[in-house]
Amino acid sequence: MAEHSQPYDPYIPSGNNAGGSAAQHDAGRTRTEQLQDQVKDVLGVMRENINKTTQRGEHLDSLATKTDDLHTSSQGFRRGANRVRKRMWLKDMRMRVCLIVAIILLLVVIIVPAVVATKH
Repeated sequence: MAEHSQPYDPYIPSGNNAGGSAAQHDAGRTRTEQLQDQVKDVLGVMRENINKTTQRGEHLDSLATKTDDLHTSSQGFRRGANRVRKRMWLKDMRMRVCLIVAIILLLVVIIVPAVVATKH
């Protein structure tokens, strides 16, 4: 039962002697402390990675929100641009109709008196 009083450590060589020498015990403890330090370092890196992943997720959520806002504003811009395009087309057509009517009136003013003068 003497072996059960100490925790099991695979880096402490086991032998027939129950306690081992003091140098072996100190070397095993130093090795155990080194391993514990490495485990703490790994845990610290893992926590840092988890925090970075969480922050990245928050940034992605923010980016998704901004993308949705940009999509909404682009749809509004597209509608406004179509309205302006239709207004400009209508204004252009009115101008063309006015020009055609003016040319026809000018031709009527020139041709009708000439035809009336030739009949007399």
